Amino acid sequence: MRFTKMFQALVYAITATCLLACSQSTSVTTAPNATFKTLSGKQFDTASLKGQVTLVNFWATSCTTCVKEMPMMTEVFNTYNSKGYRMVAVAMDYDTPAFIANFVESRKLPFDVVHDKDGSIAKAFDGTRLTPTSYLIGKDGKVAKRYVGEPKHDEFKAAIEALLKA
Repeated sequence: MRFTKMFQALVYAITATCLLACSQSTSVTTAPNATFKTLSGKQFDTASLKGQVTLVNFWATSCTTCVKEMPMMTEVFNTYNSKGYRMVAVAMDYDTPAFIANFVESRKLPFDVVHDKDGSIAKAFDGTRLTPTSYLIGKDGKVAKRYVGEPKHDEFKAAIEALLKA
C-alpha cells in the first residue's frame, strides 16, 4: 500500500512538472500534415485549415479534465466560429468509437470530432499522449500556442481574439 501511494505521488509530481514546464513549449512550429476524418465521415487535412484560427484538441472520454473543459470549448467555439474560428477535437486511439459517439451526442458538441484510430494524428503533433493537449493554430498555419491541461478561459479567449485580428 505504501509503495502505491509513493508511486502515485511520483506520477503527480511528474505530471505537474510537465504541465508547468511544457505547457507553452512545442517542437511543432507549423501545423504538421495530418488528415482528419470526422465521425460523420467528412475528411479534411491541415492544409485546408489555413486562413482560419483553429484549435486541435487531443482528448479522451476517460479524461476528467477533458470532460470538464468541454463546456468551455463549446462556448468558445459558439462565440468565435462565425468569426473564422474552427475546432477539431481529436479523440485518442485508446478511446472506443461507441464512447466517443455517445459523448458527442449527449453533449451536442458543435465542432468537428475525429477518432485518431491509429494514433497518426497524435504522432504528427509532437507525439501527443497526455490529454488534454491543444494546439492553437493561426491563420498562417503556424502553431501559436500549445496548452497541456485545461487553458485558462480568459487567456484562451484573448489568444483566439488576437489571432483572429492578425
